[in-house]
Amino acid sequence: MPVPLLSLLETRILGVLVEKQHTVPDTYPLTLNALVAGCNQKTSRDPVLEASDAEVQAALDHLKTLTLVVESSGGRVLRYAHNVGRALGVPAQAVAILATMMLRGPQTIAELRIHGERLHKFADISSVAGFLDELATRADGALVVELPRAPGARETRWTHLLSENPAGGAAPVRAASVVETLGATSERVAVAELVALRGAVTRLEDEVAALRATVARMLAELGLPPP
Repeated sequence: MPVPLLSLLETRILGVLVEKQHTVPDTYPLTLNALVAGCNQKTSRDPVLEASDAEVQAALDHLKTLTLVVESSGGRVLRYAHNVGRALGVPAQAVAILATMMLRGPQTIAELRIHGERLHKFADISSVAGFLDELATRADGALVVELPRAPGARETRWTHLLSENPAGGAAPVRAASVVETLGATSERVAVAELVALRGAVTRLEDEVAALRATVARMLAELGLPPP
């Protein structure tokens, strides 16, 4: 499946469904009321949203057309389950990483491991890094990207590319306003490509610097002058 471009609310819904599948399996699939509560949850969420029942229902309807969400009619109310792994063709470990980003925004590799522990227990940080690399180099389109290192930060953060991720903050974000500010599809693609390009340039610069250091060391060992 090509990489879909979703609203922030739609990715939040997917993140909540993945989360609750693991943390409250007895009540999964979720009802609309449970989904709204999960989307508007004040803890473990960045940014915090204020979505109405109607907004969540409309987002669910769109996600169903993309086969990212499946509806079931068991019992007296409709219930909803995610289909992220099958729809995007990624393993459960990758689904856990994506869901953690959908719930908490951009994070470092260490943060992804800690915050996603209830969704999947990764053996170590290198395991998380391996799945991030796979998600960033998918033949059908990257699902994550490494962001440029922020000034003063020791580690880079990673974010998913399924939607725009507004900067986190204490103030709740109205779900409808998020959809409006995302802009046209072409603009979102351009932003994602720019972020990916910046990350690639940073990695290339680091690799070139390492190669130069290696060449200089080899020349010194051979008694040759530096280039």
